[in-house]
Amino acid sequence: MDKYNFFRNVYDVAKLIPKGRVTSYGAIAAYLGAKSSARMVGWAMNGAGTDPKIPAHRVVNHKGLLTGKHHFEYPSKMQELLEADGVEVKNDQVVDFEKRLWDPMKELL
Repeated sequence: MDKYNFFRNVYDVAKLIPKGRVTSYGAIAAYLGAKSSARMVGWAMNGAGTDPKIPAHRVVNHKGLLTGKHHFEYPSKMQELLEADGVEVKNDQVVDFEKRLWDPMKELL
């Protein structure tokens, strides 16, 4: 799979994350059949933070941390967007992460 198609597939999955939910880089990678490619999903999300059609703010790390916040217009923008979705964030971490987690392997298959 070439990088362009992988990134496009990542964006297609990210667009399906419901408002009020989050997923992880690893969950998207596993869904796409590339379980060890969580970092590549992160790279895809780095460029998606400025595209309003891709809810990149809903993709966090495996512990619910907002590790991608520096790729937004300003660092607190990711948290602001999540809070506008109804997701509580404290100390750069999604509160009740396990409850908010949207796993494409379970939700889309």
